[in-house]
Amino acid sequence: MASSVELFDRAKAHIPGGVNSPVRAFGSVGMAPRFIARAAGSRVWDVEGREYIDFVGSWGPMILGHAHPAVLEAVAKAAEKGLSFGAATEAEVEMAELICSVVPGMEMIRMVNSGTEAVMSAVRAARGFTSRDKIIKFSGCYHGHSDALLVKAGSGLMTQGIPGSAGVPAGCAEDTLTASYNDLESVRSLFAANTGAVAAVIVEPVGANMGVVPPAEGFLTGLRQLCDENGALLIFDEVITGFRLALGGAQEYYGVRADLCTYGKIIGGGMPVGAYGGRRDVMGVVAPLGSVYQAGTLSGNPVAMAAGIAQLTLLRDTPDFYKKLNETSDKFFAELGGIFAKAGIARCLNHVASLGCVFFTGEKVIDYATAQTSDTARFAAYFKKMLERGIYIAPSQFEALFISGAHSEDDLAKTLEAVRESVK
Repeated sequence: MASSVELFDRAKAHIPGGVNSPVRAFGSVGMAPRFIARAAGSRVWDVEGREYIDFVGSWGPMILGHAHPAVLEAVAKAAEKGLSFGAATEAEVEMAELICSVVPGMEMIRMVNSGTEAVMSAVRAARGFTSRDKIIKFSGCYHGHSDALLVKAGSGLMTQGIPGSAGVPAGCAEDTLTASYNDLESVRSLFAANTGAVAAVIVEPVGANMGVVPPAEGFLTGLRQLCDENGALLIFDEVITGFRLALGGAQEYYGVRADLCTYGKIIGGGMPVGAYGGRRDVMGVVAPLGSVYQAGTLSGNPVAMAAGIAQLTLLRDTPDFYKKLNETSDKFFAELGGIFAKAGIARCLNHVASLGCVFFTGEKVIDYATAQTSDTARFAAYFKKMLERGIYIAPSQFEALFISGAHSEDDLAKTLEAVRESVK
C-alpha cells in the first residue's frame, strides 16, 4: 500500500493542495498529512498501519466513537434499500420528530447536506422573515464557506493566515457586520449604527473555530436581550456544540433560547448532513410554505438519516451519557493543565464540557485577538511530538480537541503521559 507521503504527492497532481479541505494539508505544522485507512472506537490507523488515539473525531461528530456497531448496522440496513431517492422518506420524518423532541424551542427543522449549507439557509430565512439584510457575526467564528460569512472567520482561515477569501465579491459581504466575541458593547454599537436594518446575530455559542473560547458570563443572555430589543433574530451555529455539550445543545447547556439553530454532521453520525430549524413562524417562510427558496436533491438522504437516528437515539436513551462524558473531560483537562503548569510553559487552556484547546500563549484567550497571540511554531513542535507518540490531535492551533464516549481511562492516561514527554 502507498505511504501517506506517496499518496499526498499523487493527490497534489489532481486535487488543489492535495486535500479536499485546507486544514487536512498539515501546512501549519510543516509536514505531510497522515492518510487515514480505518477507524474504530477511540482509534484511527493510517495507511502505514500506525495506530493513534484520536481526538479529532472527524471534527466532532464521533461523540460515540468511530464505527459504533449500532450506527453501522443502521447504515447497512438503509443502504440495502437504496442510496438516494430524491423523494420524501419516513426516515426524514423520524429525524425531524426526534430532534424537535429533545432540542429546546425546536418546532420545525429542514435537512440539508452540510453545516455550511445549514448556516447559509438559516441566514436567508432570517432575512426573509425580518425583511432586513444585515447580519452581525463575530471575529473568529467560522460559519462555513458561503460568501457572506467569510469575513474575519476562524478555523482554516486562521490556520492558513488568510483574512478572508479571494473570489468573494465585495457586495456579497457588505451587509455582514463584525463584532468582537464576548463583547456585548461592540454588538450594541452595531445595532445603534444600523437601526432597523439587522436581520440576525449569528454566533457560535462556544467559539470552537478559533480554538475553544467559552462565552463570558452573561454574553449569550445579553445577545438574546439585544436581539429582542432590536427586532432581530438570534441564530446559534451549533455545528460544533449541537448534541456535543448536552442532548439539547448549547441552548440546554446555557439556558438561552435561540430563534434558529444550525447543525452539521453529528446528526448524521458523521455522514454528510446538516440541518437548520427553530421557531415555527420563522421556518414558515421556507419554501414550499413561504417565499424563501432552498432545495437539495440529497437533503434528508435515507442512509444519512438512518445513521443519525441511530446515533441520536443512543445519546437520548443512554442514562447519564453527558454527565459521565463531561465529568471525565473536566478531570482530563484539569490534569492536562497541571502538566503544562509543572513544565512552566506559557499556555491558556480553555474547555467546555468535552471540547478543549491548549493555546500556547500567556494571554487569557477570550476572543479572536487574544487567540492570535498564540505561538503557532511551538504548537507545531508539540503536535509533531504528540503524533510521534500515537496521539492524533487537530493539525492546527485554532481547532478543538474532542473527547468521545469511546475514550477509556487508559486512553486518557496514555495521552497525558504523551503530553508529559512532549513538553519536557
